[in-house]
Amino acid sequence: MAKTSSSPKKPTRSSQRNKTTMSKPKYEEVTDVSHEEESTQVSRGEDSTQVSRGEDSTQVSQEEESTQVSRGGKRKNNSASGASKSKRSRPELGSKTSPFKSKSEDVGVLGGDESGSKTTPSKLKVTRQAVNGNEDEKQDARLIGEPVPDEEARRRWPKRYQGVEQKQVVSKNSKDENDSEIIQARRHYTQAEVDGRVLYNLYDDAHVKAEEGQDYYICKIVEMFEAVDGTLYFTAQWFYRARDTVMKKLGHLIDKKRVFFSEIRDDNPLDCLVEKLIIAKVSLNVDLEAKKKMIPCCDYYCDMLYLLPYSSFINLPPEDKTNCSEASSTISTDDVNSVNEEKSQYEEASQASNNKKSQVTLLDLYSGCGAMSTGLCLGANMAGLKLETRWAVDLNKYGCESLKWNHPETEVRNESAEDFLALLKEWERLCVLFSLLKSENLEKQSFNPFRTEDDGDDDDNEEDDTEGDVFEVEKILAICYGDPKKKGERGLHFQVRWKNYGLEEDTWEPLEGMGDCQECLKDFVTRGFNSKILPLPGDVDVICGGPPCQGISGFNRFRNKENPLQDEKNKQLKVFMEIVEYLKPKFVLMENVVDIVKFAEGFLGRYALSQLIHLNYQVRMGMMAAGAYGLPQFRMRVFLWGARPTEKLPQYPLPTHDVVVRGVIPLEFEMNTVAYDEGQKVELETKLLLEDAIADLPAVGNYEHQDEMDYDKDPQTEFQRFIRLRKEEMPGSSPKAKPAKHLLYDHRPLELNVDDYQRVCQIPKKKGANFRDLPGVLVRDDNKVEWDPSVERVYLKSGKPLVPDYAMSFIGGSSSKPFARLWWDETVPTVVTRAEPHNQAILHPEQDRVLSVRENARLQGFPDYYKLFGPVKERYIQVGNAVAVPVARALGYALGLAYQGVPSDEPLMKLPPKFPNIIERISSESSEDNS
Repeated sequence: MAKTSSSPKKPTRSSQRNKTTMSKPKYEEVTDVSHEEESTQVSRGEDSTQVSRGEDSTQVSQEEESTQVSRGGKRKNNSASGASKSKRSRPELGSKTSPFKSKSEDVGVLGGDESGSKTTPSKLKVTRQAVNGNEDEKQDARLIGEPVPDEEARRRWPKRYQGVEQKQVVSKNSKDENDSEIIQARRHYTQAEVDGRVLYNLYDDAHVKAEEGQDYYICKIVEMFEAVDGTLYFTAQWFYRARDTVMKKLGHLIDKKRVFFSEIRDDNPLDCLVEKLIIAKVSLNVDLEAKKKMIPCCDYYCDMLYLLPYSSFINLPPEDKTNCSEASSTISTDDVNSVNEEKSQYEEASQASNNKKSQVTLLDLYSGCGAMSTGLCLGANMAGLKLETRWAVDLNKYGCESLKWNHPETEVRNESAEDFLALLKEWERLCVLFSLLKSENLEKQSFNPFRTEDDGDDDDNEEDDTEGDVFEVEKILAICYGDPKKKGERGLHFQVRWKNYGLEEDTWEPLEGMGDCQECLKDFVTRGFNSKILPLPGDVDVICGGPPCQGISGFNRFRNKENPLQDEKNKQLKVFMEIVEYLKPKFVLMENVVDIVKFAEGFLGRYALSQLIHLNYQVRMGMMAAGAYGLPQFRMRVFLWGARPTEKLPQYPLPTHDVVVRGVIPLEFEMNTVAYDEGQKVELETKLLLEDAIADLPAVGNYEHQDEMDYDKDPQTEFQRFIRLRKEEMPGSSPKAKPAKHLLYDHRPLELNVDDYQRVCQIPKKKGANFRDLPGVLVRDDNKVEWDPSVERVYLKSGKPLVPDYAMSFIGGSSSKPFARLWWDETVPTVVTRAEPHNQAILHPEQDRVLSVRENARLQGFPDYYKLFGPVKERYIQVGNAVAVPVARALGYALGLAYQGVPSDEPLMKLPPKFPNIIERISSESSEDNS
């Protein structure tokens, strides 16, 4: 039986959950109201006395018996007579398990106060009022004017008139507290008066009483009615302040006057209304300055809809879908259109560029070897979008080398992201200097980078390294920002080819020293501008990347839990957002470890989401497991979508495969997990196991040194057949791909030292084998190990013990991971960046070695044609740090649909059957037809 309460509750942050399920919110269906059917509205202004509005409003003192109200969450209202009120449209925590399960009982509702705790409300004083005007003039609240005609009221609010003969409420199912109880109405009105001085019309915005000491809640009045028991109610559709959403304490990054509309509705006593408000509905605009100009004088302004599922912030729906009257909008259509016509220069340039180009451009930040962008392009191309990685940036030179070999069309930059951003800004200034680009913000006169004649004397006392020789610049080859000479002189530099000198004599020269070769410089900048060696604002359609946040790693003993952004190791998250702000791409996809929503109450995850919202991007956040898309591993990762207001926000592709669940999903963000609802009938592909992925690969030993080899057997599984496809055969690959020899790359294991190799050779080739199978080790009943006193300790030829002390003491002697073999019918929890067997299960099931680079790459979904570079240890790092290619491919497919405006506003989508195996690659002929 549903519980009842004597007062409305503040939105609760946790609710009891089935131990093995996850859920997403469910919303009560609301009925749209035609504006034409509304009664004549009384305009705001002189006819009603207004009290102070906004954040600075003086709070009314609220005694224990004053009327309280709450917003969102789980709530029930009771009249003084004990009548149970509606819980309409609250976010309900249903259950979803397939393909994942959770081990927790409690899960937090996203949004609410910073503490996330429950609030005990004061008792309600509900004033039961007569409706006609002959009642006492001192009554607190009353409905006024003519009631809505009965026939019209029944049509507009049919659930309110299911049983008027009942004295209290009609319950859909009193045994299920997730089902809402609907207050039955006697009649509806379109006007009300509260405190004898404030006149409210239907669809007005208002402040509503909150707990003592708290800011008023903010709502739109979407119903006014008298219940069958005579109690007067209004239905509130709630606005959220930033701090009341998933942003929580990071809400300070958002303008205080900015609020977010929601789909959450519930019923509250009429005398909870405090004052009328003017909430301006404005259009989103990634040009922040242009947006400021379009905000009129108001108490608050609203430009986004906040939805609990997947922490979504999206464009406001059309006026007629939000049950808002035309009178409630404080901006005329003409005003909005006039502001929208004031496009900034980058928007006009971007639109002109889109009309000319057929290729959609992608910038891969923190690219590593390029797995994320590779998958995105494959998936997008399968959806009919010609997406190409035009630029990539990473600090690891080996990752850059791998990416360049596999994607020769990409401009790959081996530098830090902050240096890349500084370079982009300097590049724009150079383009303005040489009249290649017009800019309102950058004037040629204000940018004079070259030395003048007056400062030539500054070098008189410097050592003359040339000894009288004169060097002439033949050509400028490249540009960078930083300190390429390692002299502590950071700035803009150019790689110079000197006339009559060879390649080995090329040098990096600072911009200030290029005054005597401005023609060469202009030629370089002009060629670079035309070929887009660097992106300018408006050039990039999609930015993807996974900024490293090493400061939250569990290996970091000095993690800053109060403000992780102050840790230098986490600053790349800010740099990523600064690049987004500068380039203003149409779409953003940020990937990161689950710890960004676990560590320090999810501080970094909330920051990333808040920053994109601050930049006026639509946003949603989801967590996806690699194994759910056809890999024998689990590895959960967070993916944050961002889309400009003019674009469709991409969806998350639902899982295609069953998966072995490993690890624990963060409780508060559990409803962000991309999964099917519990009870939903769905046929998933069978989960993949280790044998499905690697059993066809040739046998190699610990001392294998070949980087390339031939296959020695045919593929045995669908996965093996697909992963072996040549580049030109891969669904979604570019038609430009040239046929290549069918070789297997990087099937080399980390070469173990002699001692470790001898240990590995003694590990039995059976399921579950590990160091505990070696002589001299006893396993106690509590699963901890100890030395067997009856067995003399065994030593290796080197004199070191066969069973090392660190294996016995790892995790207090309770771990079986040291020198553990994987087995064919198992999966791995994740793919790691290092291959040492000392504290992890990474030994091949039947060979005396660790898994090879290629075997690890297959666990991440890399096609066999994808060649890696650098020392073997570096290749493991590239693979381990990569986004699983099948996950990126699925997201790319969703991106391709969104770019073309195909998907609905729902957060999830289903991939085509057997994705991606049976999707036909777009041929060059059809691509030409579509261009």
